[in-house]
Amino acid sequence: MSKDDKKTHSVFKIFDRWSLDGIEVRDAGLRGYISLKQTKTPHSGGRHEHQRFMKSGVNIVERLVNNMMRHGRCGGRKATAIGMVRNALEIIHLRTGRNPVEVLVEAVVNAAPCEDITRVAYGGVVYPVSVDISPQRRVDLALRHLADGARQAAFSNPKTVDEALADEIFHAASRDSKSFAVKRRDEMERVALASR
Repeated sequence: MSKDDKKTHSVFKIFDRWSLDGIEVRDAGLRGYISLKQTKTPHSGGRHEHQRFMKSGVNIVERLVNNMMRHGRCGGRKATAIGMVRNALEIIHLRTGRNPVEVLVEAVVNAAPCEDITRVAYGGVVYPVSVDISPQRRVDLALRHLADGARQAAFSNPKTVDEALADEIFHAASRDSKSFAVKRRDEMERVALASR
């Protein structure tokens, strides 16, 4: 890689603010599924949508934006969701002084459940059985629970969704039980442990 390539490589910062260089995913199982692909704006236009497992190549910030669009305040409005996530990352940066994308990656790793239960029927009787969760689904569930926790915290509350999302990511990154996503992970794993 030449000097010019290094310059152009480091130019791409998410929202022109935070670099994705040097961010490491601590969980080896999730390393291939949390994408830190260089991009300025988290908007790929859904090019990954029609190919199986291609969402694992989409930047993790864009995947959070897509989860924020599920229903409610910004259902289907990507520009609004991008603004919410940008503000949440700014709040995290002001609060911690760290790269907020790194904090987001830590939050996803801490909120990703490892075990779940499924129902298996033997002779007309249904038993709950503990199963391991695939890495792709672990990331999906973590992002969904982070977004749901922010939405629930902002509902009927003077706190904005941006602030609620920042709080949710911050608490999940520190593995605090105030986080909805961490509580959901602990509950899923507790039920799975009882079903072994």
